[in-house]
Amino acid sequence: MSQKLIVFLRTPCLGQVKTRLAQAIGGEAALQAYRMLVAQLLENLGCLQNVELRFTPDSAGAELAPWLRSGWTLMPQGEGNLGERLARAFHESFAGGSQRVVIIGSDCPAVSSADIESAWHSLLTKSVVLGPASDGGYWLIGLREPQPGLFENVPWSTSAVLETTLAHARNAGLTLHCLHELTDIDTAEDWNEFNRATQRNA
Repeated sequence: MSQKLIVFLRTPCLGQVKTRLAQAIGGEAALQAYRMLVAQLLENLGCLQNVELRFTPDSAGAELAPWLRSGWTLMPQGEGNLGERLARAFHESFAGGSQRVVIIGSDCPAVSSADIESAWHSLLTKSVVLGPASDGGYWLIGLREPQPGLFENVPWSTSAVLETTLAHARNAGLTLHCLHELTDIDTAEDWNEFNRATQRNA
């Protein structure tokens, strides 16, 4: 298929996921929170085809098999920092024949299939699509060809990720489209608000 979605995931292991949240609610509760957030995200995306779950660490694929849906695949992220792993995922996807590739993480359970469809549609006319996150990062990045320069010299895990990426895109002369802003669930405040919203919508 010409369009592809990649979801970056961590294997749900105690002490390895939601470490900032764990400082407030404890490791076991943070692990359960992560499982809940991923389950919600993948439920939102369940109707999509050609979805790849890219996981880390690379040896943990079997533990993620229950999250697969029909037509979905598993692939390890490989070594390197986040930028190197993102660049690799795009490169391998385009080399495999994909023409519009979107990558999201697992921190934003509000991402919908409509968001992904919108990103794919934008890539018909734009070089780069970004989904801004309220913490200064991004919850989605989409490309229609490899752009390794977008992932170089980015201060990952800081509030300057989006700003830096936008600057890289403009300096490279790339056409750009931004989706609506969403919030990653990283802190106790984020988690509490997510639970309140879930109860309101129940």
